[in-house]
Amino acid sequence: MPDDMRDGTRSAAGEHAGHAANGESAGQGGPGGGGSGDGSGRSDGHGAPARDTSETTHASEKAHASEPRADGPAAFWDSLYSERGRMWSGEPNRALVETAGHLVPGRALDLGCGEGADSVWLALQGWTVTAVDVSAVAIARAAAHAAERAVPEGQITWLHADLSSWLPSGQADLVSACFLHSPIDFPRAAVLRAAAGAVASGGHLLVVSHAEPPPWAAGHDHHEHRFPIPEDDLVDLALDAAWSVLVNEVREREATGPDGQQATLRDVVTLVRRH
Repeated sequence: MPDDMRDGTRSAAGEHAGHAANGESAGQGGPGGGGSGDGSGRSDGHGAPARDTSETTHASEKAHASEPRADGPAAFWDSLYSERGRMWSGEPNRALVETAGHLVPGRALDLGCGEGADSVWLALQGWTVTAVDVSAVAIARAAAHAAERAVPEGQITWLHADLSSWLPSGQADLVSACFLHSPIDFPRAAVLRAAAGAVASGGHLLVVSHAEPPPWAAGHDHHEHRFPIPEDDLVDLALDAAWSVLVNEVREREATGPDGQQATLRDVVTLVRRH
């Protein structure tokens, strides 16, 4: 997805601790369910599956899903998403497009899927996607977005779960963890390590984060928020010799703010491959 708009607060459930412009990521794009990180609408895994033809949840995956607490991150992200009709642009994250566009489609896991832009884009490229978010509101929007784009039935499995406690039940050829920032507590390092554990042999893990808040978020207090540098991802992942680091750098992209402001945003992009 192109990069969606993030105001610098994308959630650990998906994407509110750093909403960028032009892309999607914001749901538990935070602790467990959220968003596509670039602003198109994703959460980091806190979203409940909506009944839709594009949504089928396998029993084995349900068994591993941790139902979000009504008073926990799910409530935070649901409230955030409910503040407006649509949080993100509906476009996929640019780093994901640039990465997955060169890969042979297979099984993909989208952590913090938010409003589903990344998941939908992957599905339309031929990937079979499992999308996780902490926000039920985000998941419902994501399923509706998939239906609008005519994603084939069964191509995407939507899971409402908290990434801070949910563990994948299988392995994927591509695991995407974009903009898992959060203004509330979220065990990002533990989630990233669990994500690495879900990568199949020969598969890839993509981690994208905001390197700094966007200029239009100047009024927000980001002193307590951690904006990682490239080396932080490698420390958090704690990879062994079974992995190759393909990309670990800061990338710039042009984005548009909520009031039409133009700016150059900086993201940390890490791509690793399991042998």
